[in-house]
Amino acid sequence: MRVAVTYDNGEVFGHFGRTEQFKVYDIENGKVVNSQILGTNGEGCGALAGILNIADVDALICGGIGGGAVNAIEEAGIKLYAGASGSADAAVEALIAGSLDANGEANCNHHDHDHEHGEGHNCRHGKCHE
Repeated sequence: MRVAVTYDNGEVFGHFGRTEQFKVYDIENGKVVNSQILGTNGEGCGALAGILNIADVDALICGGIGGGAVNAIEEAGIKLYAGASGSADAAVEALIAGSLDANGEANCNHHDHDHEHGEGHNCRHGKCHE
């Protein structure tokens, strides 16, 4: 299994669409056997799903993510674990152990354009999961 984590300085980066790097982990028999940093080349949101698909990623761990990006990740056949925070390595270990506290739902609503209920922009870029 290959898992990507939105990555910044050892931590799960809080905003999928603005991540500049992924840390990609190869997992075999319940253990990390390899990891590498994958740059995004300044791509954002939907294009990032394409990068992950090309990298043959099976699952994504991230902090905040909007609905459009969730759709792109699902269309690429990638399992989503959104709402994660803290150490990227620890998040992957929690995924392996079956105890990762995350879900597959959008949790960053500044991408939602339905502002008729006064929701506005409340994503604090990098803190969407708070």
